[in-house]
Amino acid sequence: MGATVIKLENLSCELQDGTLLLDGVDLEVEAGECVLLCGRSGAGKTTITKCLNGLIPNFDSGVTRSGRVSVCGKDPATCDAYELALKVGNVFQNPKSQFFNLTSDDELAFGLEVAGAHPDDIDARIEEVTHALSIEGLRDRHVNHMSGGEKQSLVFASAEVANPALYILDEPSIGLHPRDTNRLIKVLRQLRDLGNTVIVVEHEEEVIRAADYIVDIGPKAGYNGGEVVFSGTLPQLLKNKKSLTADYLTGRRAIAPPAAERGWSSSIVIKGARENNLRNIDVRIPLGVMTCITGVSGSGKSSLAKGILYPALRRMLFDTGVKPGDFDGIVGDVQLLKSVEMIDQNPIGKSSRSNPVTYIKAYDEIRRLFADQPYAQHTGLGASAFSFNIAGGRCEECQGEGVIKVSMQFMADVELVCEACGGKRFRDEILEVKYRGKSIYDVLEMTVDDAIAFFGEEKKDSTCKRIVERLKPLQDVGLGYIKLGQSSSTLSGGESQRVKLASFLTKDSAQGGVMFIFDEPTTGLHFHDINKLLAAFNALIERGHTIVIVEHNMDVIKCADWVVDLGPEAGTGGGRVVFEGTPRALEQCPESYTGKFLSLRTKL
Repeated sequence: MGATVIKLENLSCELQDGTLLLDGVDLEVEAGECVLLCGRSGAGKTTITKCLNGLIPNFDSGVTRSGRVSVCGKDPATCDAYELALKVGNVFQNPKSQFFNLTSDDELAFGLEVAGAHPDDIDARIEEVTHALSIEGLRDRHVNHMSGGEKQSLVFASAEVANPALYILDEPSIGLHPRDTNRLIKVLRQLRDLGNTVIVVEHEEEVIRAADYIVDIGPKAGYNGGEVVFSGTLPQLLKNKKSLTADYLTGRRAIAPPAAERGWSSSIVIKGARENNLRNIDVRIPLGVMTCITGVSGSGKSSLAKGILYPALRRMLFDTGVKPGDFDGIVGDVQLLKSVEMIDQNPIGKSSRSNPVTYIKAYDEIRRLFADQPYAQHTGLGASAFSFNIAGGRCEECQGEGVIKVSMQFMADVELVCEACGGKRFRDEILEVKYRGKSIYDVLEMTVDDAIAFFGEEKKDSTCKRIVERLKPLQDVGLGYIKLGQSSSTLSGGESQRVKLASFLTKDSAQGGVMFIFDEPTTGLHFHDINKLLAAFNALIERGHTIVIVEHNMDVIKCADWVVDLGPEAGTGGGRVVFEGTPRALEQCPESYTGKFLSLRTKL
């Protein structure tokens, strides 16, 4: 084994009240070892990890520690923060990059040390790995200044120096330009050729085509999925008639660009953008159409859209929000904008009781419908009695959540079904109110598709008609499979983003003049879902809104009305405007990597 990384000698920890947590513990961890701490609950395992983890943030002030702790033969008290992070930052619970502004070489050096590499070989091995993975541009770059795609490449470079293992990767192409996706495929193949097993969850076409073996799950989403539709090689998949994935790979289905280009006459211009690596650039954003901001990973797209455009417009329109990045100003037809919205993938609510049907305000109509039923009127139950957010009709034992959370001192919290309501969230009296044989709980357990069919049968009932109108946008954005009362905490980032998008597709949001900014909205989406997403974008544009998207997906870019391509490279080699214009003109731009891959996609 390698040299000793961590050494504890006669380590004792004691609380202020005299309670002994650790009593003379000796522990030695060598480079390349996997150490398992086991024992009964309360034996002191967590205290040891907290103590070791406390080498970076200070250990609890209420604990007195004695004994000797050494890191690579040194006393932590004599090491600076940089050196401690380099030695122990990745061993314990907190990634060092969150606390220290380290460079990519520091990350790789640490991985090599843990893998047991000799100190004299580390620099040469870093050079070899970065060259093999074509990420020389990341060398000596600070981790905190990298884009998401660049950090992803660094993770793979770190994995490249480790010992053979099983790698399970969930959408590793997120944040990567098609040029970088090809490099990713090269990395995955190198991992495989080194004797590793690689399992990838992915929607990117190039990655799917490069796989040795494909398992297609479906056929659709939610309750309509969960089956193995196909398993086998790519040539076998392309012959399968039941797979939606095969339909798009073979061209039986396709994401078609608009039949005609949308024209525009109004625009705004960002002047002198200098945030991060942006090189004092001027960028034009047309209004009333869809604009894609493109470029390789790390070219400055998010710095422009999220760092400057969104916060600057918020301040101009509402005199509120965070300070925008370094730029001179925004000129043009700003007066035509009434609002700006950043549609991100953050959860739609902080409470576990928040759900899609309350977010799009369809639940207000559902509560009114139940309050209008004869039994509810006879017992004096108003619409508020059918809310699980306020006292009255909800189960007070679980506060309308349907579950009881049990706090575990050294483990994750446990959720138990509420014994008082049986997980139904309401009092028995409320559940006695029925509409066409369904209680309020039964309705909340319906999927969006089922609810639209159920309420759509009552065509003459104005309340039912309003419920269907509010639910329809969820179906339009491809979320027909989620339950009305599904907790927001169980929704993925992509699902949360589409719920937000659906809320703007309701009739209440028909008035135009809003700029919607999306940062890679296709993250986690299948080809079929992207098709529905583009239809939702078109619906917003028809209502007079503006769409601005930071995107790498070529199917979305080819459907844009205007493209701003940044680059040509990442980091110091990027931050310039390579191209501004239509997707068709971008294909003819020789300096643009995006144009090159766009022309290849349109020829398929």
